Amino acid sequence: MSHDGLGPRAVMRSVAFLTAGALAVPLLSACSAEDKAGKPLAAQDIAPAARARITDGGTLRWAVDAVPETLNTFQADADATTTRVAQAVLPSMYRLDASGRPRLNPDFLESAKVVDTEPRQVVLYRLNQQAVWSDGREIGAADFAAQWRALSGKDSAYWTARNAGYDRIEKIERGANDLEVRVTFARPYADWQSLFSPLYPKDVMGTPDAFNDGARRKLKVTAGPFSLKQVDREKDRIRLTRNPRWWGRPAKLTEIVLTAVPRDERAGRLAEGDLDVAEIDPAAARSIDSAAGAAGPLSGPGAGRTAAKALRSWTVADADGSAEDRNVHARENLRRAVAAWEWRKRELRGYEVRKSLEPAYTQLALNGADGPLADERVRRAVARALDREELAKVVLKPLGLPAVPVGSHLALSGQEAYADNSGALGGQDTEEAQALLADAGWVPGGPVKKGEKGEKAAGSEGEKSDGGESDGEKKAGDAEKKAGDGEKKADRDDKSEGGDDGTYIVGQDGKAPADHGRDHETHGRQLAQDGKQYLNRQGAPGAYAPRGTAAPAGAAREALAKDGKALTLRFVLPAGPGSESLRLVAGRITRMLDKVGIRTETTKVSDESYFKDHIASGEYDLALYSWPASAFPATDARPIYAKPVPGADGSLSVEQNYTRVGTDQVDQLFDQAVSTLDKEEGRSLIRKADARIWAAAGSIPLYQRPQLTAVRKNLVNVGAFGFQTPVYEDMGFLEKGAKVSASPSQK
Repeated sequence: MSHDGLGPRAVMRSVAFLTAGALAVPLLSACSAEDKAGKPLAAQDIAPAARARITDGGTLRWAVDAVPETLNTFQADADATTTRVAQAVLPSMYRLDASGRPRLNPDFLESAKVVDTEPRQVVLYRLNQQAVWSDGREIGAADFAAQWRALSGKDSAYWTARNAGYDRIEKIERGANDLEVRVTFARPYADWQSLFSPLYPKDVMGTPDAFNDGARRKLKVTAGPFSLKQVDREKDRIRLTRNPRWWGRPAKLTEIVLTAVPRDERAGRLAEGDLDVAEIDPAAARSIDSAAGAAGPLSGPGAGRTAAKALRSWTVADADGSAEDRNVHARENLRRAVAAWEWRKRELRGYEVRKSLEPAYTQLALNGADGPLADERVRRAVARALDREELAKVVLKPLGLPAVPVGSHLALSGQEAYADNSGALGGQDTEEAQALLADAGWVPGGPVKKGEKGEKAAGSEGEKSDGGESDGEKKAGDAEKKAGDGEKKADRDDKSEGGDDGTYIVGQDGKAPADHGRDHETHGRQLAQDGKQYLNRQGAPGAYAPRGTAAPAGAAREALAKDGKALTLRFVLPAGPGSESLRLVAGRITRMLDKVGIRTETTKVSDESYFKDHIASGEYDLALYSWPASAFPATDARPIYAKPVPGADGSLSVEQNYTRVGTDQVDQLFDQAVSTLDKEEGRSLIRKADARIWAAAGSIPLYQRPQLTAVRKNLVNVGAFGFQTPVYEDMGFLEKGAKVSASPSQK
């Protein structure tokens, strides 16, 4: 859903009001031209400083997730580091500003505008006359034309991941002089500003071999403030050096070194002084704030837990030997632990945490292909059971970030297309959720057929934990007992350290997994365990109320059943160490669903298996993953929400719509939005499409993801960028005695 360098109340209970097509009147009113995009929920945090106060020279050591398999951002296995390299070394006609809006890049363009609309849309680009490739050749029409031909989709020899927009171009010509490029479109294209960012030289785009293989491991010709010096796969690093032919403001840094460092190792590498910049999780952020003695949400009561954990790991005495020997050993371990922790704190004092919100949001995905969630009423009931504000607070409030639920699938607050359209579905309402379930035929406490061995509960894989029966087979009393345990566990989770909200941002790694079908074999599946044994009802006297006692307010409702099957949904989650917050949020969602009678079976799977074998292949009912925001939702979001199309062989083509929920109306609105050159009309159409996506209840946006970045204190114009495309030439180290300012672009 993102371009490289540029980055988504019904109160009536009638069945007629449940269909997206029946919501035309309320949706139109919700998407009026008076709606405002607002401001970003959190400002970027990059320690801005004027260039005159920055030292000339220095090496910036930046942690990344991996050395990419390809340096071609238009290939399927491109990732976030591919994009970072491209931003620093290749032309980009437009960049995003701090509000997530595209702005002309004056280093490459003097102007770009639509000069004709009849009989064809024509865009005229006037290039910066100083813009040249690193080999001295001028950037020009030949490069634009080569990229168009490679990405148009007409030549299958090019292994491209996408061709949106390029497939609408009819021809590209030289204008009145070498600095002008005329692009004529066969069909109107509203998102024309998304094209040619990044722009590759014709040497890369000119032939299938050069495109497919030539740009995977090296870029011989570049045009940015930095050049690609080296890709060292043995040492897992990429070196970018100043481009001597750069015509813009010269880069302050001599070199940027991108080093692959696993996220769980970054705090240690920072303490050792090996890094200058690294995105980190909240636990590492608390360590840094604690070391600096900073006050605030990241250095509150939980700030010492990392230290305590470290001490415990050092002070475990050997089981063998005499008691005196063990005591001596324990004292020595304690001394070493204290010394190690003090050293770590001392080293971390050179860093600070810069925080904002990522241009990405986390959603609850509801698989509508089959099972109970194929019924729109059940999907809407799930949505109405959720308190989205509470879920946002669970993740963002402890970090001191705005805990505001996301109101759109297609844009984030501050972006032009943003409007809160969640009213098309409605907010949390337990009674409404229960009424929707009743209307769909799900009866509280209904009989559940035991059936033959292996029969599964509705919507469930029927898997069981090590301790016994699946959730869908539990009696109402057992369900209430489990809910009580869940309440206690959630209370403990609230006090525990949070993680970031997981690594699953679809599209950030450039990958778009194919739809493998519902029968795709799954791997690495295991039921999530909460580490406790449920008490037997023969336990302590007074632990349980007598039969018939009214349940307390907020307790779980009786399990629902229909046609002899319990209403149980498979909740699939990643098991990796970077997804603690996802699992915490999932626990809260489970409790909320319990209250309306919907049971869940939580399944943890390996990180490698999570997306490919479960989300993309449809082997789930509920799942949590994230989508990046886009400045061009008419183009980028269409495949995410397009109505799945049955194939001749019976398979279902879902593009990137992994919820398998779509409508003709949404498809039509996207088609209209991408084809209008009237910006106001385009925004209105996108907002209408978003409201209909809300009404279909295939995915429920929850919160914008936190962005925490550890940065050396004297490093400026870098950190938590938020929406904005990084300005690499302005990054650098402050001169001694200089302070940050509000003018990072000042010369």
